[in-house]
Amino acid sequence: MRCDSHTHIVGPADRFPQVPGRTYLADLAALETLRACSAARGIGRFVIVQPSFYGTDNSATLGALDALESAARGVAVIDPETVSAETLADFNRRGVRGLRINLYSPVGTEPRPLDAGFAAMAKVAHSHDWHVELIAPLPVLLGSAEAITRASVPVVIDHYGLYGGSRPDSAEGRRLMALLGLPHVWIKLTAPYRVSRDPLCTQPDREWLSAILAVAAERCVWGSDWPFTPAHDQHKGAALVAPYRELAYETVLDDFLGALPSAELAERIMTDNPARLYGF
Repeated sequence: MRCDSHTHIVGPADRFPQVPGRTYLADLAALETLRACSAARGIGRFVIVQPSFYGTDNSATLGALDALESAARGVAVIDPETVSAETLADFNRRGVRGLRINLYSPVGTEPRPLDAGFAAMAKVAHSHDWHVELIAPLPVLLGSAEAITRASVPVVIDHYGLYGGSRPDSAEGRRLMALLGLPHVWIKLTAPYRVSRDPLCTQPDREWLSAILAVAAERCVWGSDWPFTPAHDQHKGAALVAPYRELAYETVLDDFLGALPSAELAERIMTDNPARLYGF
């Protein structure tokens, strides 16, 4: 069964408060809408990823997991120093299979290195047979290469590694390929608009896609990034709703599949790989 490995659910703001320090107000993104727009492309499994504006309150994510039952897995955000064993056990029972570290947003803060916080997060993940998911610009990611290399759990890199203006044959590109060659490092082939000058880009960069598949085809998963989170220049403050990108779910998926060299590889990325990573 095909899996969308990167989605976000946003509930009504009066029921699911967003953190005070956010850079925009996220609009409603209901599970029912996600299921409706993905149904035409045969998506039957989902990974719900905790967005930054909810902080460590995973209520909306967990609610979506409860509703989807065995058809979903989750990636949560926690404070590894304060989270209780009871909370972690509850997360595991409800389908959480990963923990997210965000070194990318909110906008307006200086990128942070992956410090001792990674070790604490990886320790929690290891105790539950989970993975750690990283969202970070490529320079920040590479600054953390040693910690990623030493990790005792699978590490999942978001959004093509947020490579920015780098090319696969650049020094930074080659270092990313070296990380992706490690057997415990995975990558999400998601949100091409985050690595393009076009904020509505749905076409993967063919050179980058080819380079990644050459070293990590068995550890790639696809995700829509639904509801197509707003570009950073649309973040106008905590009280103002930032519009989601006006993209069609079908186009995002079709353009990705059209960039792949074979139907067999598409099946691997859409079905087999996420089943292994998330334990479907």
